Amino acid sequence: MSLNIDAIINFGQHQVATEYYDVAKEKVISGDPKQQLENHYSSPCDQFHAGVWQGEKGSWKINYTEHEYCEILAGSSEITDSSGNSITVSKGDRFVIPAGFSGVWKVIQQCRKIYVIFEQK
Repeated sequence: MSLNIDAIINFGQHQVATEYYDVAKEKVISGDPKQQLENHYSSPCDQFHAGVWQGEKGSWKINYTEHEYCEILAGSSEITDSSGNSITVSKGDRFVIPAGFSGVWKVIQQCRKIYVIFEQK
């Protein structure tokens, strides 16, 4: 199978519906961390996804079953592991959260990021 140039997805030109959602109540630690997602691509096997995520101030428990590459476009967040160690990420930061990571994600200032996710099955 050979794909042509039309198969390339340019986020700036690719229109998708924005999904709005709340973090599950049992995961919320503080605030009202409303979130939105613009998923620009999902692979045919549904294991690989890429798009733009945005979160409002608040914190919630996280437990990664997927590998995620992130690039922060705006705002800042603090990511804390289950031992209490934390990092603050802000505009321009690029990082990977591996599957198996658990802890807390706290949005300090409305945060927007590019995400690329691989879900192991």
